[in-house]
Amino acid sequence: MSDTKSPRRADEVGSKVAGAAEKVYDAVVIGAGAGGLNAALVLARARCTVAVVDGGRPRNASAAHMRGFLSRDGMPPADLLEAGRAELTGYGADIFDNHVDRIAPGFFVHLSGGAALRARRIVVATGLRDQLPDLPGVRERWGRDLLHCPFCHGYEVRDQPLGVLGTHPDSVDQALLLVQWSADVVHFPHTRPLSDQDRERLTARGVRTVEGEIKRLAVTDDRLQGVELTDGRVVPRSAAFVFPRMVPNDSLLTELGCAKDERGVVTTDGSGRTSVYGVWAVGNVVDPRAQVVTAAGMGAAAAFALTHDLVDEDIDRALEAHRAAAHAVPAPQGAAV
Repeated sequence: MSDTKSPRRADEVGSKVAGAAEKVYDAVVIGAGAGGLNAALVLARARCTVAVVDGGRPRNASAAHMRGFLSRDGMPPADLLEAGRAELTGYGADIFDNHVDRIAPGFFVHLSGGAALRARRIVVATGLRDQLPDLPGVRERWGRDLLHCPFCHGYEVRDQPLGVLGTHPDSVDQALLLVQWSADVVHFPHTRPLSDQDRERLTARGVRTVEGEIKRLAVTDDRLQGVELTDGRVVPRSAAFVFPRMVPNDSLLTELGCAKDERGVVTTDGSGRTSVYGVWAVGNVVDPRAQVVTAAGMGAAAAFALTHDLVDEDIDRALEAHRAAAHAVPAPQGAAV
């Protein structure tokens, strides 16, 4: 590991990494959400040389506010990322606004456009993408009055008439949870028949069930009015919740050969270390339920472990050099060198 250098933006160093990388970073962090940025921050403060690469497509871009993060509750997500980037450049980290095409053996991180960064270690924090049901109005209202996480948004719609679109196997549990925030919750099974057990649980919890296939979200003057069914009924709702299919952006980890569990999610230890030597993964790419504050903590944990790993490697190299020098046979006095 080397001393922290003065702050440099990617456009100042990009020409130096075209083709084979000249500089070897202690760590290249791929993804600049809360997990990636916090990992990079802790690494930079440990005087590691760090590069962060990000394509600029955060999962929570449609959300106006970030919730449940101590001291940052209500902050726009973009403001958090901007502040994080500023902090990183203050510690000398390099930030590349780019996409990673692939990671070649030797940890050459190839960026779109031909540049390559070389790293001793890799942190992947590429998040996930939400696949929404193909219903009119869903994508347009997403992050506004069509929501996902009750812990993120439930308080803001407390005591309002809420609906849950039953397009996912977990939608029943979502509806049961939402009663914590509102006594008026309607579950729309849509095309997914309810089991007798689920129907009984919903009834016991006070959740009303409205049968029928969903046609669209009814919107007037840019506000959700309710859920319209194919038979013409409109059930008034002020906000609705949907459980998207969450797909990890894990292609880089897959290509590296990282092991996955039975759900197809990349497995890590408590620090985010994957099954592949030198590769860590944090945030939603390995934990779909991680919130912003959770991902930030995962990034810090990975940085702690990664720094220890680098130090151990540096110690081993220093010991080898020391022992080699100690056992070197000195040249005879007066002999030509």
